[in-house]
Amino acid sequence: MKKSAAAVIDVSLLTKRDTFISILIIGLLFFIFGFVSWVNAILIPYFKIACELTNFQSYLVTFAFYISYFIMSVPSSYLLKAIGFKRGMMTGFWVMAIGAFIFVPAALTRTYEIFLIGLFLLGVGLAILQTAANPYITILGPKERAAQRISIMGICNKAAGILAPIIFAAVVLKATDNELFKQLPLMSDLERSEALDQLIRRVILPYATMAVVLFGLGLVVRFSPLPEIDTEQESPETATANSTKTSIFQFPHLILGALAIFLHVGTQVIAIDTIIGYAGSMNIQLLEAKVFPSYTLTATICGYVLGIICIPKYISQVNALRLCTILGGIFTLLIVFTEGQINFLGHTTDISIWFVVLLGLANSLVWAGIWPLALDGLGKFTKLGASILIMGLCGNALLPLVYGYFADLYDVRAAYWVLFPCYLYLIYYAFIGHRVKRWIK
Repeated sequence: MKKSAAAVIDVSLLTKRDTFISILIIGLLFFIFGFVSWVNAILIPYFKIACELTNFQSYLVTFAFYISYFIMSVPSSYLLKAIGFKRGMMTGFWVMAIGAFIFVPAALTRTYEIFLIGLFLLGVGLAILQTAANPYITILGPKERAAQRISIMGICNKAAGILAPIIFAAVVLKATDNELFKQLPLMSDLERSEALDQLIRRVILPYATMAVVLFGLGLVVRFSPLPEIDTEQESPETATANSTKTSIFQFPHLILGALAIFLHVGTQVIAIDTIIGYAGSMNIQLLEAKVFPSYTLTATICGYVLGIICIPKYISQVNALRLCTILGGIFTLLIVFTEGQINFLGHTTDISIWFVVLLGLANSLVWAGIWPLALDGLGKFTKLGASILIMGLCGNALLPLVYGYFADLYDVRAAYWVLFPCYLYLIYYAFIGHRVKRWIK
C-alpha cells in the first residue's frame, strides 16, 4: 500500500508547543463534530413536523447519520494509512460538504429520503475524521492523562452541541411557528402541503452555507501545521506481548470496549435527541423545548470540567468511568419512577425530565474512560482498533430507533427503559470487562 508522502513523527519527539498546537487543531475538529452531530436533536422534531413522520420514522435521522460509522470506520483506517491524517481529514470534510449540499434538493422537493442520504454522507465524512482524531488525541501525551485530553475535546464537542440547536432554531424557526403548528391539522391537504413546503425550505441557506464552510475547512486542515504522528508505535514490552497476535479479535478488552462504545453513544444520543419530544409530551412547545438538549449538554460539560480537574490527581480515569456508569443506571430509574410538577429555569415540567438532563453528567466521562482502556497495549493494531471502536458509534443509529419503537408502542417515558440494560453492561466493562485479556476457551 502506498505510504503518505508526509513525514511521520514519533509522538515522543513533539515539543510542548507542537503538542499544544496539535491539541488546538484537534479541538477545532471536535467542535465541528459536535455542531454537525448535535443539530440532529432539533432536526428530528423539525422533520417530524415538516415531513409528517411517526416517532420511529423521525429517528431515522440518527440512523442514517450514524450507521455510516459502522460502514466506513474500517475503510477509513485504510484510507488514513494510504494518504495520511491530513489528506484523510480533508477528504472527510469534503464528503461532509457534499452531504450538506444535498439538503438543498431535498428541501426543494420535501423528500425525506434525500435528506437521509445527505445525513448519511455527513456521517461518512465524520467517520473518517473521528477515525483520525480519536486515536490521535489518545496518544498525544501521557497515557494516564488521556481522559483529561479527551475531556477537553468533549468540551469542544458539547459546547458546539449547545450552540447548534439554538442557532439552527434561530435561523429556521419563527416566533409565529407555534401558531402554525397548531393550525396544521386544521388545514386542507393543499394548504398544509404548501405550508410545510415553505417550512422545510428554511434549511436551504444554513446547509448551503455549511457546505461551503466544510469545503474550506478541508483545505485549512490539509495545509495546517498538524503533524503526521505514528499511531502504531509500540514499546518493546508491547511488541513482545503482541508478537503472537495476528488478529484484532485477539484483544478481548478491545472488542468488549467496542460494545461499550456502542451502548454508551446510544444512551448519550437518546438523552439528547429525545428530550425535545419528551418535553412535548408535557405540552411544551418546540420553541421552548429547543433549549433542553443544551441543558443536557451543559451537564455533560460540567462532567468534563470535573474530569479535567480531578483526573488523575484525585480520582483515576477508571474509577471516574465506574462512577459515571453507576450514575447513569440510577438516573434512568429516576426518569421512569419519579413524577411531579416543578418549576425550574422558567419551565414548568415533570421532574423526570431533569433526570434526562442529568444523564448528560453521567455520560460525560464514559467515552473518555473507555478509549484508553480499550486501546491499551494494542501497539501496531492501534489504528485498526480505533476503527473497531468507531464502528461502535452505530449505536447512535440503532438505539434511538429502539427508543422510537417503544415510544410508539407504549409512550415516550416508558421507552427510557431501553437505557437501563445499557448502563448495566457499561458498569460491567468499567469494573471487569476492560481487564479481560484473553477469551475463555
